[in-house]
Amino acid sequence: MSGLLKRIGLAEVYNPSMLPTLRPGDRLVVKYGSRVRPGAVVLLRHPLQHDLLIVKRAVERRSGGWWVVGDNPRVRNDSREFGPVPDDLLVARAWLRLRPPEGPQRSLRPVLLWLFSAVRPLVALPPAARPGPPSRRLRAR
Repeated sequence: MSGLLKRIGLAEVYNPSMLPTLRPGDRLVVKYGSRVRPGAVVLLRHPLQHDLLIVKRAVERRSGGWWVVGDNPRVRNDSREFGPVPDDLLVARAWLRLRPPEGPQRSLRPVLLWLFSAVRPLVALPPAARPGPPSRRLRAR
């Protein structure tokens, strides 16, 4: 059991690149050394700034590494900017999302609603289920 605990860690989301799946302030339970699958949310070292850890979705395996993108199409700090990410820069796979409460709760109902939505497993999404850009119709309103 202690070997498993050494492979589990926490990470915090700081930017909106993974909206709507992850919001700034969300915490992630990650598993180091876990196998990456297409559609999985991963923690990796930025290819151009190795001291910076970033969270992206692994889309597919390509020559040279994994193609990773954020779920937010408006933020391009991903493989569209820096290309495939080598395997040795992948740090961990995200397992759970922990959402902190939004301010103090004064009644039981908001606390129960937060508890219900605070912990979510992060499952690998097939390509058709991944968030895409909003439709033009919605943007025009």
